[in-house]
Order: sequence, then C-alpha cells, then structure tokens
Amino acid sequence: MGRLPMKTRVYVETSVLGYLAARPSRDLLVAAHQQVTHEWWAVALRGCDLFISEAVLVESRGGDPDAAQRREGYGRGLTVLPVTPEVADLAELYRTELRMPIERLADLTHVAFAVVRELDYRVTWNCAHIANDLVTRKRVEINGRLERFTPLIVTPEVFLELWKEDHP
Repeated sequence: MGRLPMKTRVYVETSVLGYLAARPSRDLLVAAHQQVTHEWWAVALRGCDLFISEAVLVESRGGDPDAAQRREGYGRGLTVLPVTPEVADLAELYRTELRMPIERLADLTHVAFAVVRELDYRVTWNCAHIANDLVTRKRVEINGRLERFTPLIVTPEVFLELWKEDHP
C-alpha cells in the first residue's frame, strides 16, 4: 500500500468520532471496532496532524445529547476545515458521476475535503458507501481526469497496519 509520510495529515470522519465516543458495545464486531479506534486514536494524536470539518461538527451534534457531547470532546483541538465552494462543487461532481442519491452527499463532502486539502488519509468506518473498491476505483478515475490529488480512504484498522509497518 505504500509508506506513510513523516508527518501524516489525516481527515477524521464522523464515524470515527462516533466509535470513540460510544459506550462499550456487546456486539463483538462493534466492540472490536471500538477497541481498534481507540488504539488508532492514541497513535494518531502522537504522530499525525488531524483534521475535521464543519460538516463533521454538524453531524457530531446529532443524536443523543450525551453522545454528541462526547463526540464533540474528541473533536476539540483538531483543525476544523471550513466548507468552501470548491469542496461543495467537488462533492456534487462525485455524487453525479458516481450516480449516488442526494442522501450520500454528506459522505462525499468528507471525501472532497480530503481531496481539496490534499490530506494523506481519510479515516472512516463508512465502508458500505465510500471506502469500498468500486467507489474507490471510480473516485481515482475522476480525480485523475481532474488532475486532483487522491488521498487513501482507510479504516482505523488499516491505518494502524500501515503505521506499524513504518514504526516497528
């Protein structure tokens, strides 16, 4: 997959903050994701420049007020990227070209932030709609045509594997 740069720049998506802030789950897969996310967080805080966006802040405020407060706490101190016309336009272009419903625009906005700001990674647990092979191939094709940077979209688990390769 490639080596991590010296100071890795990472866009942290809402689902990651959700796993960090969630109460321990009885579902074994969810509990494992929670554990990996906490391990990733400890590494990322030490070795990465972490970014969220105004879109992450808005999404994080939804749902249960106690959980929202915990999500907000994890986002505190991270660099917050503003929504720009360039980000909005790129997200809409992705939605159109990937033939995704309007409900996926928020997910694609997160992708656009990482592309526009040329961040190395976007870390997410949203594998169903964004971090899957078909969408990734099409996104790389679109970015190539637009001569845009393409960050890797990975789960915290995959990020940790890459990190461990470069930091034995």
